[in-house]
Amino acid sequence: MSTSTMEGSLSKWTNVVNGWQYRWFVLDDNAGLLSYYTSKEKMMRGARRGCVRLKGAVIGIDDEDDSTFTITTSSSKDDPKTFHFQTRNGEERERWVRALEDTILRHSHTRWDPRKPPPKHDFDRKVAEADAYLQLLIDQIKLIEQKQKDLGDDNEEKKQRYTEILRQANSMLNSVKHAIVQLQIAKACVSNTHDALCRNTAIPVNGIYQGPTEPVNIALPLKHVTAREPDPTVQTGIELGSECTEPRVSNSNATTRNLPVPEYSYSSSDEDEDFYDAADEISPTPSQSAAKRREAERIPSVTESSLTTDNRPVAKTPAPPPIKHDGSIDYDALYEEDSDDGEMDSMESHGSVVTHLLSQVKIGMDLTKVALPTFILERRSLLEMYADYFAHPDQFVSIADMPTPKERMVQVVKWYMCSFHAGRKSGVAKKPYNPVLGEIFRCYWDLPSVVIDKDAPLAENGPIPWCNENQLTFVAEQVSHHPPVSAFYAEHPTKKISFGAHVWTKSKFLGLSIGVHNVGKGWVNVHRHDEEYVLTFPNGYARSILTVPWIELGGATTIVCARTGYQANIEFLTKPFYGGKRNRITCQVSGPGDKKPFLTINGDWNGAMEAKWTDGKTEIFADVREQRIEKKMVKPMSEQDEDESRKVWREVTMGLRINDMDKATAAKCAIEQKQRDDVRYRKENNIGWQTKLFKETKDGGWMYTSPLEMRMRTAEAATSGAAASSTGTEDSTNASSAQSST
Repeated sequence: MSTSTMEGSLSKWTNVVNGWQYRWFVLDDNAGLLSYYTSKEKMMRGARRGCVRLKGAVIGIDDEDDSTFTITTSSSKDDPKTFHFQTRNGEERERWVRALEDTILRHSHTRWDPRKPPPKHDFDRKVAEADAYLQLLIDQIKLIEQKQKDLGDDNEEKKQRYTEILRQANSMLNSVKHAIVQLQIAKACVSNTHDALCRNTAIPVNGIYQGPTEPVNIALPLKHVTAREPDPTVQTGIELGSECTEPRVSNSNATTRNLPVPEYSYSSSDEDEDFYDAADEISPTPSQSAAKRREAERIPSVTESSLTTDNRPVAKTPAPPPIKHDGSIDYDALYEEDSDDGEMDSMESHGSVVTHLLSQVKIGMDLTKVALPTFILERRSLLEMYADYFAHPDQFVSIADMPTPKERMVQVVKWYMCSFHAGRKSGVAKKPYNPVLGEIFRCYWDLPSVVIDKDAPLAENGPIPWCNENQLTFVAEQVSHHPPVSAFYAEHPTKKISFGAHVWTKSKFLGLSIGVHNVGKGWVNVHRHDEEYVLTFPNGYARSILTVPWIELGGATTIVCARTGYQANIEFLTKPFYGGKRNRITCQVSGPGDKKPFLTINGDWNGAMEAKWTDGKTEIFADVREQRIEKKMVKPMSEQDEDESRKVWREVTMGLRINDMDKATAAKCAIEQKQRDDVRYRKENNIGWQTKLFKETKDGGWMYTSPLEMRMRTAEAATSGAAASSTGTEDSTNASSAQSST
């Protein structure tokens, strides 16, 4: 008999015609099965409508909707299928999601059937995992040895403690090395007896594989083998990949009938089969996904002479780095390419790493402190990504040229809605580098509409002293690490327009996707008219993280000018789970006292957007595909400071560029370790952190230390003072002349 962990009513999506349908669901924790029935009465009679196998499944939620969730099956017998469910409210969804997660976690840690030989490729994977953990242990022991060396002569007691720790650690290290060698020998024996084991495998009966009636004895060169009942929370062996039966616990108080556990997830009705998940043009077919997943699981075997194999698929052959004429590496050339689409076709090629990562997190968990694998990184810092908001500099500076408040608001909206597409260098969702504390990024743009005068005066007091006043300049700094706050600032002195912002990114795990919430605000200052436009930022989502991840924006944002009363309400629409399009955006712009918007905009934030005015006129508001992305100008790396983004991350970028993930990972670890060392040094010496370019405001925000507005006021005050002084001198001279005449 089976026992249910949870049961109740949910709505299940069937197809376009029938939509959501009421079903009675029963979660069987022992069998790892979510069964559903058309009613509770049908459940009592055992008339099951369908079921979802939870072994290896992934739960997904939508951050924009608190009542729906999905289950994507990933059994080796199933092509991936996504089932959609709806609860009455957020609390009910939370209960179901937590119960389902617990069941999935339990069955991912199930012990193998001792009557059956474990699959050889699983054995290979476990050997590779043991090898990777050995390398981690070696690295940690090296760190302990280094800490012992760093101790002064007056810390003899601590040195003795470190010596004892190292003695025990090295003893454990030798044991682990010996165990891995034994595993290598065992693997060789398994290879020799693999054919015999295959011949002893029983023929399936009624869809269920029966193990051999007698245990299969394999002569392994191990002196002693002991067995005991495992802790249910600890994975103790290699899990079989294709069985239908699971270890069961008998329970006489079962509320459901003892139905057989099916081999596949299924729906009894044809209409239920019509829809699992909306097809995406960049997603592989289910059969391709299954084939790629099985291929990704084939981890290469580890030779006895190498005990440092990483638990990753074999990387592509590293490409040669770009070289200068003098033979040195051309780091600047690493950033000349506009896209790196071709370097990560699918997460499935890194299946074991991604699956392991997902097993460590729960729905809704904050990912800020979770170490993500190197291969998902984009070749630039988050600070540099923010600079791409100004990839259309003409649109930004022309805000100041508009004659009326209404036209200026419309131009702010146009620049804002066109600014996001340039920030995505790749069609595949990748993660920019997390900026380290104190990291800065500087760049500038030449305006296409302005002929650069080489003799124009330099803005020596501006963000970039070597730029002139007809160039748009940009600076950014990572001003805080906990929370991770980035501040950035841009200005064009001639047009008397500037922009400031501070953003705190907070990422959340959503099952099949990752949500990034942008907490903070920005403001456009048009100094000629004393106008400030305060705006907020949309959230970002990396979807389909198990296959080919893609990015979308979502959430409601606003642009408000308190001085003029104009405001815009913008909504980035996420793709519906059935039908619909990606990257949709809507906007309504209204004036002071307006009950209805005078302008409505609809379209794609990475394509064409259409404007409809109150008089009925319709026109293309903007089409980013027709707009030229202006290249930002950055100083050569040889002239950059050590804390500038490209210089900080150059070795990581090099590793990613030449497909050498080991090099990229090592460089990334070195940067992170330096940060930890710096934090420890400041703490030990009671040194506070000082920002370079930005200062914190009373309301907890951040602003540039010497903004354009402040410099303009200083210049005006100096001019007024000089004029007053000149007038005073002239009056004094006239008075003296009059007195002399008298």
